[in-house]
Amino acid sequence: MKQYKTITLALLSLSLLAACGSTKGDRAISGGGIGAGVGAITGAVVGGSPLAGAAIGGAVGAAAGGLTKESDVDLGKPVWRK
Repeated sequence: MKQYKTITLALLSLSLLAACGSTKGDRAISGGGIGAGVGAITGAVVGGSPLAGAAIGGAVGAAAGGLTKESDVDLGKPVWRK
């Protein structure tokens, strides 16, 4: 039951981060947040450590967000810029 609460909370958190932004910094922050959420969920679902999953997912997401261009993936303005 605790696992489902964690997954639900993570999914709700991801909905707040569903934006990329136009600067490299905004894209890295939102990519890191989304990656950390997905990594934590994946870690919890597969029986591993949600913290390790969040760390790995956050690093990969931040790198992907920082290395992509606005024209590659554009989900609009980040929540903190609206």
